Amino acid sequence: MYKKVIFSLIFIASSLVARQSVVAIKSCEAFNNLKHTKNRGNITLQVNKTYDSLREYKGQNLILVDNATPKQRWVDSSCFKTQSHPTKIRQITQEKPKKQTATSNLLALSWHNAFCQTHQYKKECKRGLLSRFKKGYSDDRFVLHGLWPQPRNNQYCNVEQKYITMDKYKYWNKLPSLNLNPDIKKALTMVMPGVSSNLHRHEWFKHGTCYGKDVNGYFADAIDYVKAINSSKLGIYFVNHTGKKVSLKQIRKIVDDSFGKGAGNSVELRCNNGMITELWFHLKGQGDNLSQLLKSKYPIKSFCRSGYIDKAGFGR
Repeated sequence: MYKKVIFSLIFIASSLVARQSVVAIKSCEAFNNLKHTKNRGNITLQVNKTYDSLREYKGQNLILVDNATPKQRWVDSSCFKTQSHPTKIRQITQEKPKKQTATSNLLALSWHNAFCQTHQYKKECKRGLLSRFKKGYSDDRFVLHGLWPQPRNNQYCNVEQKYITMDKYKYWNKLPSLNLNPDIKKALTMVMPGVSSNLHRHEWFKHGTCYGKDVNGYFADAIDYVKAINSSKLGIYFVNHTGKKVSLKQIRKIVDDSFGKGAGNSVELRCNNGMITELWFHLKGQGDNLSQLLKSKYPIKSFCRSGYIDKAGFGR
C-alpha cells in the first residue's frame, strides 16, 4: 500500500515537471503500454484535439485521455504537433545546446574478419560463391566502424527527434540518404563495409553531426585516418601476425614505432570470444597528423589485454 502511494506521488511530481500540450494530427490508437499490446476501451485520438503530455520516451508520448480508463496512454510522437507551454521548471531543466566542434574523438576501427566471425548474419559479412576464392579489401586491413566526438553523450546534434528514434530502433535504411560527393562515397564504401547495412547513415546522424564539419568533411577525415593506420607499421604487423595471438603491450609498442612515443598509450583493445575485434584510438586535438592526435602521457584503460588476429573466412 505504502509503495503504491509513494509511486503515485513520484509519478505526479514527474508529470508536473515534464507536462506540455500536444495537438493530435492523426487518429492514432492510445495504448495502455509502451509495447502497444493493449488498448483498453479501443481509445483513439481526436484530430485537432489538445492533450496533456506527461513525458516523451523512445519516440512515444505518455498523454492524459479524459474518457479513458486508465487515463494515461502511450501514443507515437508522430501523431502530434507540440504547443509551447513554458514554465519556470521547464526553463530550469532545459538542456544546454551541445558544442559543435569536437577536439576529442574516438576512432573505432574493426578487424573485419573477427567482426564477421561474430556477426555472420550481417550483409557486409556475406560473400558470394565466386568472391570466396578472391581476396577482399577488408581481408587484411582495418575497416571503419566510426569516428565519435567525445564525451560519449555528445550525440545527435540538431537532429530531428523522428530521426533519432529511427536510429535508436536501427531503422537505418529509413534515415535520409547522405549527400556524399562521388569520390568520398567510393572511398567510404571501400573502407567501411558496413555501408551495405547503412552503418554510415547511423554514424553520421548519431556522431558526425557533432563533429564540426559537414558530412563530406567528417567522412574524409575518417577515411584518411583508416588509410594512415593500414599503411603504417601497425597495419603491416596485423597482416604478418594473422592467426596468431598478440598482446596489448606488443600492439602499443608497434603504435609507438608507427606514430611516435606515447601514441601507443592512446590505444584500447576490444575483444570478443578470444579474438581482437576492434582497436579504439583516443584522439586529442584537431587536424590530420596522427602522431600529434595520438600522443598521450598516460595509457588509456583497456579491459582486453591480448587476443587472436583472425583470418578471413568463417571458422578458425
